Amino acid sequence: MMGDSRPILYSFRRCPYAMRARLALLASGTVCEIREVKLSAKPAELIAASPKATVPVLLLPNGAVIDQSLDIMRWALGRNDPGGWLTRADDVLIATNDGPFKHHLDRYKYPQRYNSDPAEHRAAALALLEGLEARLMVAPYLGGAARSLTDAAIFPFIRQFAATDPGWFAAQPLPGLHAWLADHLAWPLFERAMVRLDPWASGDAPLFFPS
Repeated sequence: MMGDSRPILYSFRRCPYAMRARLALLASGTVCEIREVKLSAKPAELIAASPKATVPVLLLPNGAVIDQSLDIMRWALGRNDPGGWLTRADDVLIATNDGPFKHHLDRYKYPQRYNSDPAEHRAAALALLEGLEARLMVAPYLGGAARSLTDAAIFPFIRQFAATDPGWFAAQPLPGLHAWLADHLAWPLFERAMVRLDPWASGDAPLFFPS
């Protein structure tokens, strides 16, 4: 049964895909039951809902499953988008982030996992960030004067890249991107999205997000 007839979100606090889903759910005012997943012990309910068993997964009250983070964002904002995030979405920029940038980010951050040269992939990722910098030198957000789906979708990955070697990142000549990242790190919505939860287990009382 669905808790209180709310959607159920399977999430993991530090996953950038889950972060952006939570940001859109918050921005849209969507209340859901949240189930924090321990990735080393994924619950059977998650696997039953989505066999790929990667977070985020949103299970709707009618039994439909949305198991791609961008689809969750668009579903939530399609219901209610008070900030007009969808009107300024840049699908090409998001695809570049989710494709080439994520490819290089993974191989920079986890070189042992991928048997990769981290310096090579860091340089390739930095070249992609220069395209964002060009935009942010003329507007405070990637979609213009106001925050959009594009910013929320890309921010968690830039955060991860910057945190891999903070000193190196801070020394890069990217003033627009540095200011944009700092703005998002201080964003009250991001603070709410990063609530700490214990891993969920079957039989636990429902926890609602936002609480």
